[in-house]
Amino acid sequence: MHERSSVGELAERLRQELDRYPPGGKLPSSRSLVERFRVSPVTVSRALAQLSAEGLVATRPGAGAFRARPRTPAPPDGDTSWQEVALSADGAADLVPRTVDASGVTVCLAAPPPGVLEFNGGYLHPSLQPERAMAAALARAGRRPGAWERPPLEGLPELREWFARGIGGGVTAAEVLVGAGGQTALATSLRALAPPGAPVLVESPTYPGMLALARAAGLRPVPVPVDPDGVRPELLADAFRASGARVFVCQPLFQNPTGAVLAPDRRAEVLRIARAAGAFVIEDDFVRRLVHTDAGPLPRPLAADDVDGVVVHVGSLTKATSPNFRVGALAARGPVLERLRAIQVVDTFFVSRPLQEAALELVGSPAWPRHLRALSAELTARRTAMTTGLRLRLPELALPHVPSGGYHLWLRLPDGTDEAALTAAALRAGVALTPGRPYFSAEPPAPHVRLSFAAVSGTADISEGLRRLRTACDEIL
Repeated sequence: MHERSSVGELAERLRQELDRYPPGGKLPSSRSLVERFRVSPVTVSRALAQLSAEGLVATRPGAGAFRARPRTPAPPDGDTSWQEVALSADGAADLVPRTVDASGVTVCLAAPPPGVLEFNGGYLHPSLQPERAMAAALARAGRRPGAWERPPLEGLPELREWFARGIGGGVTAAEVLVGAGGQTALATSLRALAPPGAPVLVESPTYPGMLALARAAGLRPVPVPVDPDGVRPELLADAFRASGARVFVCQPLFQNPTGAVLAPDRRAEVLRIARAAGAFVIEDDFVRRLVHTDAGPLPRPLAADDVDGVVVHVGSLTKATSPNFRVGALAARGPVLERLRAIQVVDTFFVSRPLQEAALELVGSPAWPRHLRALSAELTARRTAMTTGLRLRLPELALPHVPSGGYHLWLRLPDGTDEAALTAAALRAGVALTPGRPYFSAEPPAPHVRLSFAAVSGTADISEGLRRLRTACDEIL
């Protein structure tokens, strides 16, 4: 983190001094900058690269860095209004509108303004990421024999085997496809299993990114309520009968956003109901590696108990590593595997081989289990800090379930609360929240917010964020 801040500070200092040099004028040498600002050569190199990306500096190998010359003026604005007609003229026959609302996704992906605490993040804070282990894995991967050759379309055999072992239940490497993260795998699965206009059953509430994927594919999400024990089987059966759906998307472990775990007596029932409906279950097993220390033994993936090919399993390394480490897997049995494979190949060809090699290096290193143990302990401490702070500072926000895995809490707001107004007030107070509305595919039963405890730097930020949230609640509630 110190290195990152040094890069930003040096880039800002150089940005302020650029007016001293004429366009095309040469900047001081890297050695001079190292001595003057007392930073490392790597910091200088990264700062110059940042200015180069901004178009302020031009670097020439062997010659140095120069102030960039003024760019050619941009051409005059054109008239793109014709696109409104072109994008909509043939949409009258669409069963589902092709416009896509990505706001539920971007709220978790966009970086908050400076000084705002990120209670809306969907990924680990850099301090929780195994940066050294990932960097070492990438370095070793690049030196592997054949690392830069084209990989098998299905993925490296060793990596497919590793994912298969993690699922268990007799799933083999031949039934696994390596993909570019969980989001891509979900998109592939939805396209493979449901035609445009078809209904797809989803948990309610559920992950907004999946709802956006379904709508982008022209599908109609049909909600099935969940409680602290996961999806309710009797309502799932009703939804299959009423809709005629052939796909159900669920997160049986530490569901997003509720944190629920599908109860043991419901697991077989869900598979039985789907099998009777002639339907597939897409199992999004997204945070299995973000377990807390007090969780106890985890239930196996649904795919491990499925012998009839009902489950299409989606797993990923991304949540436990970095948003940039986009390596995941699809697992399925029967003819559906070939359809999944064909769509994935058409869409993405294959996952970068160096990245697959790096994944193998990472999960095969002693650093991997150490990272998971440290992550488990830290997530537990953060969850405890947030739940304790909520009870002390914000008792009017109901917390019906405290999860033993994942990175977030799902809070019910007092009846009548305006989620948008509270989110805006919180942002003014310096903390970013995720409103509950995007998690529902139909009208929500009550106002909610989701709070993440993994995207901030530590428990001190959690305490400060809750203090700011108290200020926002005092304004709105």
